[in-house]
Amino acid sequence: MRHDPIFDPDAIVRFAYDTGIFGFMNSKWGWPLMETVHFIGLSMLIGAVGAFDLRMMGFARAIPLAALHRLVWVGVVGFALNSVSGALFFMSAAGQYLYNPAFQLKALAMLIAGLNVIVFYSTMARKVLADTEDAPIPTTARVMAAVSLISWLCAVAFGRLLTFFRPPYDWCAWCGAGG
Repeated sequence: MRHDPIFDPDAIVRFAYDTGIFGFMNSKWGWPLMETVHFIGLSMLIGAVGAFDLRMMGFARAIPLAALHRLVWVGVVGFALNSVSGALFFMSAAGQYLYNPAFQLKALAMLIAGLNVIVFYSTMARKVLADTEDAPIPTTARVMAAVSLISWLCAVAFGRLLTFFRPPYDWCAWCGAGG
């Protein structure tokens, strides 16, 4: 097995063992329960944030943007559920996630979505939410909404692909040949 100079998947799994996470996740109901929590969180996230993004992109103009924005907290709670359940999955099989191209792409999509939301709320949100309902949504805000929606949908798609791309435990793109 190559030595990973950045991450130590064995240490992550040892932490999961020591804290009881591994035992819980590998119990009869641990993994299925967390899959259910993850799905519910995902539904909340995509449902709330996706609807807001679609409205900013110009769909469903009869629905006030501010009304949809009041539901964004539901998406934030969904993201929190996904973060907790996703961390439990990750800690229970770190090597299968760290070195999985689908996981790496999912993490990249989530990073893009996260950076996008930071930029949106620090540059455009006040203007977009303060405008009257018949005011046109700025092109920059529409692009940000599209980036958000595409990023989250990519994160979902790459998440579904995780089980189809199971790398061997010793595969590591950044470990170097013969590492």
